[in-house]
Amino acid sequence: MTTTIAGPGPVAALTGIARHGFLDTVGDAWRTHGDIFRLRLGVGELVIAVHPDAVREVNLTNRRSFDKRKSYDGVRRYLTGDGLIASTGDLWRRQRKLMAPFFTPRGVLAYAGIILADALRVEDRWASLAATGETIDMGEEMMELTAAIIVRALFGTAADDEIVRLKGCVETMIRFTTRRMGPHLPDWVPTRSGREYARARDEVHAYIRRIIAERRSLADPPTGDLLAKLMTARGEDGEPMAESLLRDESITMFFAGHETTARTMAATWAALAANPEVEERLGAELAGVLGDREPTVEDLRNLPYALQVVKEVLRLYPAAPFYVRDAVEATEVLGVGIEAGTPVMLAPYFTHRHPDFWADPERFDPDRFTPEAEAERHPQAYHPFATGERVCIGNHFSLLESHLLLVVLARRFRPRLVGASPRWVMEGVLAPEGGLPMRIAAR
Repeated sequence: MTTTIAGPGPVAALTGIARHGFLDTVGDAWRTHGDIFRLRLGVGELVIAVHPDAVREVNLTNRRSFDKRKSYDGVRRYLTGDGLIASTGDLWRRQRKLMAPFFTPRGVLAYAGIILADALRVEDRWASLAATGETIDMGEEMMELTAAIIVRALFGTAADDEIVRLKGCVETMIRFTTRRMGPHLPDWVPTRSGREYARARDEVHAYIRRIIAERRSLADPPTGDLLAKLMTARGEDGEPMAESLLRDESITMFFAGHETTARTMAATWAALAANPEVEERLGAELAGVLGDREPTVEDLRNLPYALQVVKEVLRLYPAAPFYVRDAVEATEVLGVGIEAGTPVMLAPYFTHRHPDFWADPERFDPDRFTPEAEAERHPQAYHPFATGERVCIGNHFSLLESHLLLVVLARRFRPRLVGASPRWVMEGVLAPEGGLPMRIAAR
């Protein structure tokens, strides 16, 4: 076992990030130093591992040596509390076991009607936009759509103004949390962003408390939405979730259930606009299966190419381009010694571009995801939702939502880029620098 890890020095790393951004700096370090390297950022060391074997070791074969510890303190403190994304140990295991049945491939079908209804609402809006030629920011367009879907899935019927308000508050919390991951002033220093965060957090918490109290006051409360399922779930000890956990899991599902899917869908429209041959093939599949009628969830099994498009978007533009696991004991990755406490960052963005596993990796090619191609590939060469026991619990919901939104909207419309192709950067999640201006064209 070797304990020496190559990588750029702290001055080179910080200068690269300042000039070119984190994503490009990590890419340059990978191409220079190989599949495992360290990044020194002044106050600490981060080990970054790209090879699929490293993904397997950290998430599967050596998973007991890693957990979500110090690297997730900010997420726990400012955003999700003890929600599944950042919880650990026995609490995480209990919550995961309670919630897993809601998110199986069959379980998420309960929300297909909500997804379809909101997709059809946007279809009407896009018909007007196609007529006027108005430019929109596709990222914001998809954020509003996926926020509406997850709020209705979580809380049942919700007024549009409530959805807009909650979306804005949670996004304020996300922005504040992302900024706290880097150098920042202590919490006790009064700042405008701190005050905005506190107001947004208090409003979100108050809304969820009110919904829970209203449910408990009803003789016949709703049973179909996710909050109802959380409230009625019981652990092996027969105990329900504490109210603080109901709140934390609701915030976690809103955060994870709308932003990442919105980013995926925005990238999908950009990728289709940049690859007309893929868009034509998708349009032919939709026309052949659907004709002039609206799609149903039952149609999805006959629309495999549409799902392949989504998966290829998740390969090239994973909403979470990196995720971290902290070493809880001295261990090794790819034969390299890792000290206890060291954060190990896995990089789907670059694993998905590894030339040993992806031919012509920058080319957008949905045929990489035929059943035959998937069966032949290294199982951890593709991990947009992580992998192993801490794979994202909402992965089936996200794939169902993305598949349905794509087939509903692409059946009638071809969004077109305005200006140059976007440059993708890391802003906590993968995002197009400066937004994603597009116009809607009728198919």
